[in-house]
Amino acid sequence: MTQVVELVEHAPARSVPLPEAVGRALAAGDIVDASRDPYTPGRWSLRAGSKVGAVAFAVPGVDTPVTVRVTPKVSINRLFFLLGYALNPNGIWRDGEVEVAGHRDLLPALAHAVERQVDRALRQGLLQGYRATEETSLVVRGRIRESEQIRRRFGATLPVEVAYDEFTTDIAENRILRAAVERLLRLPGVPGDVRRRLLHQRARLADTAVLVRGQPLPKWRPTRLNARYHQALHLARAVLADTSVEHAVGGLRVDGFLFDMNRLFEDFVTVALREACRARGHSARLQDPHHLDVAAAIRMKPDFVLYRPDGAVCAVVDAKYKAEKREGFPDADLYQMLAYCTALGLPEGHLVYAKGNASHAAHTVRHAGIVIHQHALDLDQDRSGLLADVEEVAARLVSTPRV
Repeated sequence: MTQVVELVEHAPARSVPLPEAVGRALAAGDIVDASRDPYTPGRWSLRAGSKVGAVAFAVPGVDTPVTVRVTPKVSINRLFFLLGYALNPNGIWRDGEVEVAGHRDLLPALAHAVERQVDRALRQGLLQGYRATEETSLVVRGRIRESEQIRRRFGATLPVEVAYDEFTTDIAENRILRAAVERLLRLPGVPGDVRRRLLHQRARLADTAVLVRGQPLPKWRPTRLNARYHQALHLARAVLADTSVEHAVGGLRVDGFLFDMNRLFEDFVTVALREACRARGHSARLQDPHHLDVAAAIRMKPDFVLYRPDGAVCAVVDAKYKAEKREGFPDADLYQMLAYCTALGLPEGHLVYAKGNASHAAHTVRHAGIVIHQHALDLDQDRSGLLADVEEVAARLVSTPRV
C-alpha cells in the first residue's frame, strides 16, 4: 500500500500525517509549502502552490511509500492544450491528435501522450542520419586524426585514430525520444497498459544510446527530413525539462514529475501573442534583456517585448498566472510594469493574468501619464475563445501609441 496525499493547486492548506523524513524533504524542497502542524505531533501542514503533478517518496525503514499528488485547477485537456501550443503553435493537440481527457491525473495523461506521439514518430521506422564519430580502429575509415595518432601512439602504425561520419539510427532525435521513454518508465503512477506500450517503444529504440542523467540534451534541428518527429520531440523536451524530480537525499528516494503552472502560463501567453502579432507584421522577443538605469547596471528581462516593422519598441507584456490577493491584482506587478515602461519609453504597459478575482483594469500613473493595463484570460473557456481573447490583447499591443 502507498499513502497518497491529494492536494489541489492553490487550495487551502491540509494537515496530514507524514514520516519525519518526508516532511523535512517537502519543507526543504520546492514542491509544496510544508511546515510542521503546531497542534499535532507527526502531522504536517501542506499547501500546493503552482506546481502540479505527482512526487513519490521511498523512506528507508518505512514499508509504506508516500505519494504527494497535486491536481491542477484547469482540466487536464486544457493544461495539455496550453503546453502543446507553447511548445509548437503550429498544431500539437490543436486537432485532437492525442486524447488525454480520459485521464484524470496529470502523469497518466502525460505518459499516454508521449507514448502515442513516439508511436506516430516511429511508425515509418527509426529515423537515420549521419553522426560524427571519433574512435580507435584497426582499419582506416574516414580520415586519420594525425595529431591524436602521434600523441597517443608515438608513431605506431596500428591501431589508428580515425574520424568519420556514420549513417546510423543512433542520432540525437532517437536519443531524446528514448530518454523521455526511460524517464517515464521510472516514474510512479504510470498505468499498466501505458507502461507496457512504453516498454514496446523502448525496445524499438534499443539500438540508441542511453543519455547520461544530468548531461545536456543533444542538439537537434527541425528539418523536412525529421518532420514526423517534431511533435514527439517537443513533448519529450517537456518530459526531460527541469520540472522532473529525481534524486536521493540521505537515503530518501524522491521521484516524480511536476509542471510549474506559472511557467506554463507565461510560455503560452508569450508564444500566442508572438504568433498573433507576427500576423500583423510585428516581431516579438521573449525574455528580452534591457537595463533600467543609464549606467546599465540594473538588468531587467520583460516576458514579452514587441517591435514595429521599423525596429522600434512598441509594447511590453508580463504574464502572471495567479493573483495572490483575494481582492484582485497584486500592486507589486504594477510597480514592476511601471519600471519597464519608464526604461523602454512606452506610454502603456500590459499585464496578462489567468482569470481569477478581477477583470480587465487600466491605471493611469500620476505625474507620468503611463497607462498600465491588466488583462484576464479565462482558461476554462473553449480553445477558440481563449485564442480570440489573445487576439484582442495583441490588437491593443499593436495599436499602442508612440511616445
